[in-house]
Amino acid sequence: MNTSHVVIVTGLSGSGKSTAIRALEDLGFFCIDNLPLVMLDKFLALAEANGQVRRVALGVDVRERLFLDAFPEALAGVRATGHLVEILFLDCADESLVRRYSATRRRHPLESETGSLAAALTLERQLLEPLKEQAAWIIDTTSLNVHQLKARVMQAWDPQRSRRTGVVVMSFGYRNGVPREADYVIDCRGLPNPYFVDELRPLTGRDPEVRHFLEQQPEWAVFRDRVLDLFRTSLPMHEAEERPVVTIAFGCTGGQHRSVALAVTAADALRTDGHAVSVTHRELEEGR
Repeated sequence: MNTSHVVIVTGLSGSGKSTAIRALEDLGFFCIDNLPLVMLDKFLALAEANGQVRRVALGVDVRERLFLDAFPEALAGVRATGHLVEILFLDCADESLVRRYSATRRRHPLESETGSLAAALTLERQLLEPLKEQAAWIIDTTSLNVHQLKARVMQAWDPQRSRRTGVVVMSFGYRNGVPREADYVIDCRGLPNPYFVDELRPLTGRDPEVRHFLEQQPEWAVFRDRVLDLFRTSLPMHEAEERPVVTIAFGCTGGQHRSVALAVTAADALRTDGHAVSVTHRELEEGR
């Protein structure tokens, strides 16, 4: 049997599903938006007979709400025939979704039913919760632009990528909240803070002067080594379960010094270990 690789892209309206589907299309997936889930097995049977379509991306959202109840049974049936099915769920904070709808002047597909955007988002989360519970990968797009989201999707499903689990390393400041998309959160606030050194305050953890200061602290090497030991132990476990990408977030108070320095250090070490690593510094890139 010619089994297919199926990626089901779902999530909240306005969270970036169209961007994710276009990224998969660029990678050679045959993409269908809003195919009723109960028809998935029939489509895959046709694809199997054709022999040419082996990678399929399917967009699913609340417009298909009449079929959502049948999702668990349909998914189990497709997997029972030997097809590899992965679910990518895109999440986003309500306040960001409200801004996006305001900017595009679009209406939420459930808004005419609920009477308000806030109520529509609440209902949508409830309807999509069964899909989210079965998702192998959840991406929070609250702080991602379209280019960053596309890069993460392509990093995960590029057929040329190494079979090793890819890693997204990010730094953040606790004062602006913990990143919702993080699989691991490492608190760096126990390290000595370069902010209290006058000449280092305007710099960031990307600057060699800050890195040198931290490397001279007795806590640095122990903390760094324990963190790297954790990921050198856990990442092979994720590879065994064929997880495409893991997100590691390093946090300090402002997201300027300690978290940035450790994120850079960890990224360099994991690249040396053979992982594909991308790095983002939330507070620096957003200018906060």
